[in-house]
Amino acid sequence: MRFGVLGPLGVWTAEGEPVVVPEAKVRALLAALLAHDGPVSADRLVDDLWGAEPPGNPTNTLQTKVSQLRRAIGRELVTYRAAGYALDVDQDSVDAHRFRRLVAHARTTATPDARRALLADALALWRGPAFADFADEPFVQAARQRLAEEHLDALEEFAETRLELGEHAALVGELGELVAANPLRERLRALHVRALYRAGRQSEALAGLADLRERLADELGIDPSPELVELQQAILTQDTSLAPPATAPHNLPVPVTDLVGRDGESAEVLALLGSSRLVTLTGPGGVGKTRLAIESARSAVFRDGVRLVELAGIQPGEDATCSLEHAVLAALDVQEATPSPTDPLVDALRAKEILLVLDNCEHVITSAAAVVARLLRAVPGLRVLATSREALGIAGEVLLPVPPLAVPEAGAELDAVRASAAVQLFTARAAATTPGFAVTADNSASVAAICRRLDGIPLALELAATRVRVLGAATLESRLDDRFALLTSGHRDAPERQRTLQAVIDWSWQLLPTAERIVLRRLAIHRDGCTLAAAEAVCSGDGVRPVEVLDLLSRLVDRSLVVAAETRTGERRYRLLDSVAAYCLQRLQEAEEHDVLRQRRNDYYTAFAERAEAQLRGPDQRRWLELLDAEAANLRAVLDDATPEVALRLVTALCWYWFLRGRLSEARQSLAAALTGSGPARAEAAAWYAGIALLTGEPVDHVEAWRGIPDRARRARARWFLAHAQYTIADLAASEPAVDEMVAEFTELEDRWGLAAALGDRSMHLMARGDLAAASSAAQRSAELFRTTGDRWGLAQASYALGTIAGITGDYAAAKRHHTEALHGAESIGLWAEVAYQTAWLGRVALLEHDYPRARELHERAMTVAAERGFTPAEMYAETGLALGARREGRFTDAERHLRRVQEWHRLVEFEPGNTLILVELGFLAEQRGGLEAAREHHLAAHRIARHVDDPRAIALTLEGLAGAEAATAPERAARLLGAAAAARASVGTPLPRAERGDVDRITAEARKSLTDNDFDHAFDQGATHFPADLDALVAPR
Repeated sequence: MRFGVLGPLGVWTAEGEPVVVPEAKVRALLAALLAHDGPVSADRLVDDLWGAEPPGNPTNTLQTKVSQLRRAIGRELVTYRAAGYALDVDQDSVDAHRFRRLVAHARTTATPDARRALLADALALWRGPAFADFADEPFVQAARQRLAEEHLDALEEFAETRLELGEHAALVGELGELVAANPLRERLRALHVRALYRAGRQSEALAGLADLRERLADELGIDPSPELVELQQAILTQDTSLAPPATAPHNLPVPVTDLVGRDGESAEVLALLGSSRLVTLTGPGGVGKTRLAIESARSAVFRDGVRLVELAGIQPGEDATCSLEHAVLAALDVQEATPSPTDPLVDALRAKEILLVLDNCEHVITSAAAVVARLLRAVPGLRVLATSREALGIAGEVLLPVPPLAVPEAGAELDAVRASAAVQLFTARAAATTPGFAVTADNSASVAAICRRLDGIPLALELAATRVRVLGAATLESRLDDRFALLTSGHRDAPERQRTLQAVIDWSWQLLPTAERIVLRRLAIHRDGCTLAAAEAVCSGDGVRPVEVLDLLSRLVDRSLVVAAETRTGERRYRLLDSVAAYCLQRLQEAEEHDVLRQRRNDYYTAFAERAEAQLRGPDQRRWLELLDAEAANLRAVLDDATPEVALRLVTALCWYWFLRGRLSEARQSLAAALTGSGPARAEAAAWYAGIALLTGEPVDHVEAWRGIPDRARRARARWFLAHAQYTIADLAASEPAVDEMVAEFTELEDRWGLAAALGDRSMHLMARGDLAAASSAAQRSAELFRTTGDRWGLAQASYALGTIAGITGDYAAAKRHHTEALHGAESIGLWAEVAYQTAWLGRVALLEHDYPRARELHERAMTVAAERGFTPAEMYAETGLALGARREGRFTDAERHLRRVQEWHRLVEFEPGNTLILVELGFLAEQRGGLEAAREHHLAAHRIARHVDDPRAIALTLEGLAGAEAATAPERAARLLGAAAAARASVGTPLPRAERGDVDRITAEARKSLTDNDFDHAFDQGATHFPADLDALVAPR
C-alpha cells in the first residue's frame, strides 16, 4: 500500500490503483495515525476523532473503526503495541516520509544536477496542502504546519539549486508567485532578487529588497537580515559572485576556434532534441557534423549533463558492439560490475536525464544502431545525438542532413561574397595562419571560386586556408584544377562530396614537404591519437630523425592536418581527423610501410604497457592509470592484430590495470582471446585468467597455470592474485594456504609490494578465523609496507582490514579513522568500487554508534556511487547496511524489502556465504513479528552456511538467532544456545561489544522471564560445553 498526506488523504495499491477507505471517521483514524507518525494511545485517538463529544463506549467504538480500517488496507498494517495503535508500513510507502528522505538525500548530494533531480522528485509528491481534507481538524495542525514549513524549505532549496544550474530566467516568474504568498520570508525574497538580477532586471531586484525592508519595518518592526543587506550591496556594485553559474557537467572539448555559419542548424538541432529522443546528423565526411553536434550539445540543458562518446577508435567487426559499450561506459566514468545479473550500461544510465553524443557511427553502424535502440527502450530520460554518414535506421530516429556551408554565387558582389558562410570560415582560418588576410575587391573572385569549387565543405576549406600564406588566393585557386577526381571512394553510396573531400586532402598532401608527408602518413597507424613520445618512437626512421618529429608535428598542427589536445595528465595528444587518417592509411600502404609501422606500434605500446605495469604499484599510480586510460584505443589496436606472442605479453601487462579500473569483463575477454595463441607469456596470462574468471563468476580453468611461469617473482604475483580472488569469493580453503606460502615467498624475494598484498589477505583470513590480534598485526605490517611503496590501492586495502577489526572490537573511533583513510585513498585515484565499499563501512560504524540517520545517509550515498558506476556488489553491500538499520529502527517492512533484494542477488550470482547475515536478519525480523517457526528456519539455514565456512563469529550469530526463536516457548533451550554462542565468540577472543548486544540482551531478557537466575545460568553454562564439538545435537530440531 501507498499512503498520501501531501494533499488530500489518499491510499493506493502498489500498482497505483486507488483504495477506498469508507466512512469519515475511519478516514480520520487513518489521518491521525499518519499525522502522529508512531504509536498513538487509544485515549488520544478518541480525542482526535470525537473531541469533546466522545461516543458512549469510546473504546469499543474505536476498535470498530480500527477493524474497518484493517479491512480496507490490510489487517497486518494496523498494529497494536503497548504504546498504542500504529501503522506498520514501509516508510517509503508514505509520501511525507518519501518527501523527507529525498530532501535529506538531496542535502547530502554534492552535484547540483543530482540535487535538482532529487528535489524535483520530492516536490512532485505534493498534490496540494498537507492533509487538505482535514484542514480544520486540530489533530493534524501540528503536522500540517511542520510539513508546510518543510515544503517551503524544499521549494527554496530547489530554487537555490536551479540558480546554481543557471535556470534564473524560469525562476523569475515562479518565485514571484511564491513571494506574493509569503512576502516576509527573507530567504525566498533573496532567491527571487538573485533570479531577477541574473535575468538582467537589476532595478526590479532592488525594488524587491526595498519592498521587503518596508514590510518588515511596518509589520514586524525589524530590519532586514545582514545577508539581505550584503545582497543589496552586491547588486549595487555588480559583484561577480552574483553572476550566473557554469553550465551543466559535460566532457565536451573546449573549442579553440569559433563555429562559423551554423547558427540556424544549431538551433534546429536543439529544437529536434526537445521533441525527439534520437537525432542523427548525416552528411559527408568533413562537412562539420562533429563540430555542429558538440556546439549544439554545449547549449543543451539536461539535468545530468552531456557526455561525448567518440567512436572513431573502434574497429568494425565482431567485437564492435562490446567496444562501443566500453566506450560509453568510459565516457560515463563507470566501472563494470563483477559479476552482475543486469545490463551495466542500462544500470548506469537508468536514473539519468542525459544527452549522449555518439560521434562517428558510420563504420560501426550496425552495432551503434543496436546499442542505441536498446538504451532508448530502457532509459526514459536518455536523448541521443548521433553523427554518421548514414542513418542508424531504427524506430524513432529523426534525420537532420548537415549541408555544406553556403557559397557565393558566381559574379557576386563583394558584400555578398563576404556574407557567405563558406567565405567567412575560409577567411577566419586563413587569417589565423596569415595575419592580416581579408577578402578584398582584388581577391574576392578567387576566394569565392575556391569556396564554390570545394563545395563549401568546412574541412576542405580549412585545409585550403592553411596554404594561403604560401600561395595566396589566386594561385591557390589555380592549383585546384583537376584535383577532385584523383581519388575515388570505396563507400557504398559514393557521393560526389566524399570524393571532393578526399581530393582536398590529396591536394593538401601534394603540397607537403617529404618529411611532413612521412610523419603524417605514419601518424595514421595510431588509433585515436598518440603522445609525442609515441610519435617520436613510431613515426621516425627512414629519413626522419626522432629529434625532428616535434617540429614536423608542430607544422602539421599549424596546417590543421593534425589536432593537438591536452589530456588530464598534462600531456598533449596528436590525432588526425577521421578522413585525413583514412587517406593517410592508403598512403601508408602505397609506401609499403604499413606492416613495418604496425610492428613498431605494437612493440611501442606493448613496452609502454609493461613499463606502466610496474608503476601501477607505486607512488605514480594515479598518473599511470590516466596514461593507460588515454591509450585504451591504441592498446586495443595492438590486441586486435598483434602476433600471439605480443598479444600474450600485452594482456599480461594490462591485467592489473584492468583490475584496478574494475574492467574485469574486458580483461576476461582479452585474456581468453590471447590464450588461443602460444608464446612464452602464455602460462602467466592463463594464471591471471583464472583469477579474473573467479571474480567474474565464470567457469575457471588454468588454476595451476602459475606453476609454468618461469620467472619466480612474476610467478609469485600471479599466484597471489589467484589466491586473492579465491578469498574474494569466500573460498578460504583454497586461498588461505596459498597466501601463507606467498608470504614466505615474497619475503625471500624481498618483494615489499607482494609481501604487503599477501599480508593484507592474511589479515582477512585471520579475521575470518577469529584471531583478531594476529589479523591486526598482519594488517598493520601490510599498511607499513604499502606506505613505503606509495601504492594507494594497497593502503586502502590495509586500512579496510584495520577498520574492520576495530569495528569488531568496538573501537568505533579507530574504525572511522581507518575507513576514512581508505576512502580518501580510493577517491584520490578514482577507484569508485572501493569508494562505495568504504562509505558503506562508515555507515556500519554509524549504525553501531546508534546514529541511525547518519548510517542511512552513508549507506544511501554508497548505493548511489555504486549504482551510478554499475558496480552491483558494492551496491548490495550498502543495501545490506540499510536493512540492518531499518530493523534496528523498527522499520520492519523496509528491512525485509532490502534483505530480499540482497538475497535474490546472492542467488543470482551463486554467492551463498553472503547469505549468512541476510538469513539471520530475516530470522530476527520473523521473530520480532511473532513468526517463530519462520525465524527458526532462517537461522538454521544460516547456521549451515556458517558451519561450512567455519567462521566462529558467524556461527555465534546464528546460535543467538536460534535462541531468539526459542526464548518465548523454550527458554531453557534458548539459554543453552546463548551459552554456546558466547563460547564461540570467546574461542576467538571477540565477545560482543556493548553496542552490538541489542538482540542478545533482548533475547536474554525474554528467556529469563520464565527461568530463575540459577536455572538460566545453569543452562547457559551447559550450552557453552557444546561448542565446538557438539553443536549438531544442540541445534537439532526438537
